[in-house]
Amino acid sequence: MPPAGYDRRMTPLTPDHVQAALDGFGLGLTVEHFDDTTFTSDDAARAIGCELGQIAKSMCLLVAGTPVLVVASGDTRVSDAKLAAHFGVGRKKIKLADAETCVAVFGYPPGGVAPVGHRADGITVLVDPSLSRWDRIYAAAGTPHDNFALTFTQLLTITGGEPVECVKP
Repeated sequence: MPPAGYDRRMTPLTPDHVQAALDGFGLGLTVEHFDDTTFTSDDAARAIGCELGQIAKSMCLLVAGTPVLVVASGDTRVSDAKLAAHFGVGRKKIKLADAETCVAVFGYPPGGVAPVGHRADGITVLVDPSLSRWDRIYAAAGTPHDNFALTFTQLLTITGGEPVECVKP
């Protein structure tokens, strides 16, 4: 359920919103459309033609009711225990946001949540360092058919994200 104050009927933002956010950084990052779905990390790796680990999956969470975005490598699983320890809460306080919350708070539906250009301001972003092993990574750009390529350093720059180890070994 979205936090209080968010309208459940909000229309999802688009890849144009993501491109506008990217353009604001002046890094030359460009959204690319794929005919094949990029809904899951596996789908994205197939459509893009890259390794599964190069997919920067965005996980929309609520931590004790507060929106948090975790960006991790597509070949990893997020650890609720590590996140709970990081935020100083019990594991049961870490919840995956539902589709309505993804759109209402983050701006995008599941399978297309971008790491930038969110509807709400001030969302905490954690970036797992496992993504740094790749020269090029790929993030969603608003739909399950749109992505953009970037480096780990660029990901940290555009998200203002904190590098935090938050995946299972």
